[in-house]
Amino acid sequence: MMNMLEEAIIYATVLYQGKVRKFKSVPYILHPMEVAQILATMSDDQELIAAGMLHDVVEDTDGTLGEIEKRFGPRVAALVASESENDYPGEDPRDTWKRRKEDSLKILRNSDDIGVQMLWLADKLANIRSLARIYSENGEKLWTMLHESDPAQQCWYYRSVAESVELSLNRTGAFKELIKHINSIWPGTFDSEKTKYKKYREVSIDGCKLLGRGAKGDVYRYDDELVIKVFNRNNTYHDVEREIALSRKAFILGIPTEISFGIVSVGKQYGAMFELLDSETVSSYIAKDPGRVGEYAVIMANLARLIHGVEVMKEDGFPDMNDTLRARVSDCFAGENPELAERCRTLVNTIPSWNHLVHGDFHTGNVFLHNGEPLLIDMDRLSTGHPIAEISDLMYFYEILGEDDPMVVEDFMGFSYKTAQSFFDAFLKCYLETEEEDRIRDVKKKASLLCYMRLIRKFRKSKQLSEEARQKITYYENKISKLVDELDTLTF
Repeated sequence: MMNMLEEAIIYATVLYQGKVRKFKSVPYILHPMEVAQILATMSDDQELIAAGMLHDVVEDTDGTLGEIEKRFGPRVAALVASESENDYPGEDPRDTWKRRKEDSLKILRNSDDIGVQMLWLADKLANIRSLARIYSENGEKLWTMLHESDPAQQCWYYRSVAESVELSLNRTGAFKELIKHINSIWPGTFDSEKTKYKKYREVSIDGCKLLGRGAKGDVYRYDDELVIKVFNRNNTYHDVEREIALSRKAFILGIPTEISFGIVSVGKQYGAMFELLDSETVSSYIAKDPGRVGEYAVIMANLARLIHGVEVMKEDGFPDMNDTLRARVSDCFAGENPELAERCRTLVNTIPSWNHLVHGDFHTGNVFLHNGEPLLIDMDRLSTGHPIAEISDLMYFYEILGEDDPMVVEDFMGFSYKTAQSFFDAFLKCYLETEEEDRIRDVKKKASLLCYMRLIRKFRKSKQLSEEARQKITYYENKISKLVDELDTLTF
């Protein structure tokens, strides 16, 4: 009686009969056999290796997931599904290449099955072996043979896969070989150290107190001396390394921040350790004593002014927040309502490109107090830009998110929506150094336009927009339209 792997080999051979690979016209069956062989160097899991034989069946033959599940079981079918791209019927594959890759990368990053990561690694290694061989023979002519002819986009894809599997598979020979091939085609993409043995220190946050939440991850009190930031699962070691590098830059520039002294692994996620003795977030202090919210608003306003007063050079390499805002306009309207999009773009373009810093994720959950002095974390969005961008982020967190459901703000900040509004009002008065209601109202209008675009962009991230989401988008577009009629600039 045949075992599962033998049956998978026969099944794939029959389906691939007569099919050849794009390069050299070799029989296509040699590719899944190579993938299965690579998987066998990492695991003896027969379902996984069988999935390696079958991983392209749905995309490139008449085989179906239903038939695979019937013959080989649900896990093999699920593994194959993780590698099967949406082909966007009726559209040119060249036009859908980036969308297909982004869709499939989300599956890789969100899977809890180590087999999915192994399957992706084996497939991409087999593919890049072929690319490296053809590249050595044909040079740049290689890219004209592919659906995506931009080598930078091809580099993005292979780099993204490598970054997604690194935490779990960096010690395998397959991962090291993938990095070597990527660096041979796109020199300098990865530090050569990635090809050497490395094991991240593994830590657990079981029983650790949650101190704060941010866009990129959550911060926990690890022990009396240390806190740990646990990055969200879609963050790679490249994201963590980048944030640590930005923290060092910020520290040198005089921004009060702690430098991480090590990357660790927390389950399937990356973490960064910081030495923060006897300190808590400003959010936790406000939650304990809402009556002192005005004092903490002053601390935050003074810190914001300190950040915004730091002047940098273009060579320092900080991104321009205006680019982020312009991208937000495009993402917000997504090709719809072009007239309103253009009017918003015109307003965003009134913001000058300042060479002063903005934090990009500035809120009370990202500021610790140590002996009464603020220490800022989450430096991954540190950019150059006008303070209106920072103020709009604050308004988003403390006012706009709570307009429909105050509990969203309360869950995120740890204190009531009413307290959040009081904090933002006090912050704005201190930051602007004014009690003039007209001036405060004007700045709020400008900030709210950016906030509503951010909300629409959040809704549009969903592949399938619900009717409720469409109604929300229309509601916020109407708000934006009224604001655009009233504003001629976003600066103050």
